[in-house]
Amino acid sequence: MEFGVTVASSGRWEILTVTGEIDMATVPRFRQRLLGVIGAGAQSVVIDLSGVDFIDSTGLGVLMGAAKRVRGSGGDIRLVRTGSRLSELIELTRLDRVLDVFDSVSAATEDSDS
Repeated sequence: MEFGVTVASSGRWEILTVTGEIDMATVPRFRQRLLGVIGAGAQSVVIDLSGVDFIDSTGLGVLMGAAKRVRGSGGDIRLVRTGSRLSELIELTRLDRVLDVFDSVSAATEDSDS
């Protein structure tokens, strides 16, 4: 599957939908799109990884850096993941303890405080 990132809005949420693999070859494009959204002022970001087959340590680093940046300015960043391989990786790296992880975009964009 070819790598791609699309951006859409849903209420207060900016949703990045990623497809393909996030690795050393694609991470510069992923970082640029993600930081572009954050730099444009997005405070509520969902990263939909349901179309991602693989993510390496550079991709995980981008996620961690984005989380620090968004949370440092009082925002929220959430992940959507499906598939057992990606779920296992997220749990193994304990990313699920740092970021809120959801099974769907609709679940990630629900606000419990509304």
